[in-house]
Amino acid sequence: MRDVVIWQKLEGALVFIAALILSWQAGAGLSWWVAVLVFLAPDISLAGYALGPKIGAVVYNLAHLYASGAVLLVAGTAFSIPMLIAVGALWLAHAGFDRMLGYGLKSATGFHDTHLGPIGKAPKS
Repeated sequence: MRDVVIWQKLEGALVFIAALILSWQAGAGLSWWVAVLVFLAPDISLAGYALGPKIGAVVYNLAHLYASGAVLLVAGTAFSIPMLIAVGALWLAHAGFDRMLGYGLKSATGFHDTHLGPIGKAPKS
């Protein structure tokens, strides 16, 4: 299992770097602070946990799938909308960044249970 987690973290790092380059290449003219806000926007999905861990996991996971950012990026490309390309790429970069740090997709059992294993400190016994 440990090998798989290392590969998924490496994959996340590569997605993060590639998506940042794509967002810059989009030519949308985003100022740095707007780009940071867009990059952090998927974390608004944490609010879903106010409705419980099952709904929270669904909302969080929808916002943190690679496909969520990719759909926006592809739509921006298909319709020649540089701003949408940049937003999609930054959204994708966020998902890659989270995976790189070990924050995987969430389980309905709780926020700390992810597909990459538990996050946070192990409970003291």
